[in-house]
Amino acid sequence: MAKFQYTVTEDDAGLPVKRLLRLKFNFSSRLLSKLKFQHLVYLNGQQTPGWIVPAAGDVISVDLPEEKSDFPPEDIPIDPVYEDDDLLIINKQPGIIVHPTKGHPVHTIANGLMKYMADTGQSFKIRFVNRLDMDTTGLLIVAKNSHAQDDLTKQMKANATEKRYIAIANGIIEEDSFTIDLPIGRPDPERVERGVMKEGGYPSVTHVKVLQRFPKDGGHTLVELLLETGRTHQIRVHMSHIGHPLTGDSLYGGEAPELIGRQALHACMLSFRHPATGEKIIIEAPIPDDLKEVMEKIR
Repeated sequence: MAKFQYTVTEDDAGLPVKRLLRLKFNFSSRLLSKLKFQHLVYLNGQQTPGWIVPAAGDVISVDLPEEKSDFPPEDIPIDPVYEDDDLLIINKQPGIIVHPTKGHPVHTIANGLMKYMADTGQSFKIRFVNRLDMDTTGLLIVAKNSHAQDDLTKQMKANATEKRYIAIANGIIEEDSFTIDLPIGRPDPERVERGVMKEGGYPSVTHVKVLQRFPKDGGHTLVELLLETGRTHQIRVHMSHIGHPLTGDSLYGGEAPELIGRQALHACMLSFRHPATGEKIIIEAPIPDDLKEVMEKIR
């Protein structure tokens, strides 16, 4: 279980525990309420009410609430690339939906995580901080507690995280680097496709950098993409809109069954501030084998 603590200083004189919790711990109001009602706040190792005024040198500590998910466990491979008491970051494989839905209630990453927890002797509520499309591979963040989820969500909204992808696009992209700043919306609420919508779309910004050009068979381009926003299908929509759909992306015009059966898109790098320690964390995931095979074919 994740644990937080703070040593009271002379500057804190006269402040009760509940005030110090608000000032010194970056907890949401909802979490603070849970800590109070579940008696999870301690002073020098003993449970304490919030009105107590501690002395300099006293230690306030907090246990986060124990919560768990109840999805049926399934033998779906989970590839952890980073794990501690607060976070689990995995390298997601293609072909698996992240979270159960009405249309896909089982056979998801969440089901695989339930078995992973059983195998590793853990129990936590599964909280996905980011999402990846079913056929997109790469780094997926799972928060093990509500504070980690809240903190990382705030970082993402403040554009304080960095999310980089690599992709293979159809055609030769002539510019070495550029930014796509076009709003994205859902033209038809009955369909899954998104599109660039000047009216009613949400601000969406994608920075594109060309890594390599492959002129063979009509041409392809390997690109690195940095997201400022995280709209559904953002990279796929933006790249299709400029005439370079992702190779293999049948939804947005990039069909290439002879090369790959999914969109050639991989979440390769994440950078963020750790929600508990404040340390800068940089995580990378290697290029998956099927994208390597595509690059060999188009060289």
